[in-house]
Amino acid sequence: MFAGLVGAVVGIAAYSIARTGGQTLSIVVGGLVGIALVLGAEFYRQSAQLTEVKLTLPVGEMTFAPTADARQAAQRLFFQAATRVATRPLSDEGGNLRAALASLKNLVDLYREPVESGNAPPPPATGDSVYALALTVVNHNLAPFLETWHPKLDTWAAAQGEHADETAWPENAAFRADLKELQDRLRPYVIGLGDLAGIRDPEQYLRRPDWRPGAGRASLPHQQETGSATRPQARPNL
Repeated sequence: MFAGLVGAVVGIAAYSIARTGGQTLSIVVGGLVGIALVLGAEFYRQSAQLTEVKLTLPVGEMTFAPTADARQAAQRLFFQAATRVATRPLSDEGGNLRAALASLKNLVDLYREPVESGNAPPPPATGDSVYALALTVVNHNLAPFLETWHPKLDTWAAAQGEHADETAWPENAAFRADLKELQDRLRPYVIGLGDLAGIRDPEQYLRRPDWRPGAGRASLPHQQETGSATRPQARPNL
């Protein structure tokens, strides 16, 4: 469309100048050509969209068509993971371990709900589905962690009684170390969801916040509008 518009204006300009030879007409037509070029470039810039998003993840490369449905789903999945212990650090001394397990289990349920309820859009004709990425997060990472630690902590807590002190649990340190490893494994997937959603620099929302007095507030996410995106595999420790 842009090429046709420019070609038509240039053709009219050339024909008019050839017939009249007038200096004033030449200036006017030249100005119109310039305006057409500027408007055409702006139209192209605004209409250009991501044609695909490629993510290099621990399970391999996944390619997504960034449709509105895919970006909205990725944004929801990113937000759910970025605000939970799945990515937020648990201090070496504090934090409730049973609450952490409950948060991870809730994240599994939230990731499964759209597909189980039938609210998820059908898989795309080409490329990968955002829910295939979510399934990888659940099956390869969250589910094995929960299957290992949920029964262990529940069994110990039940034996200790109602006021069990988690700091006395013999496997407290091992649990925390394994949780940190899980968070590191999840980071590339969550960052990839942020990329697909169009969030600018999604890694910034996974860093530990600086709560010192006077510290600046993080900027809100912005949508990427042009170009194509390829995310290299994220480093686990940032």
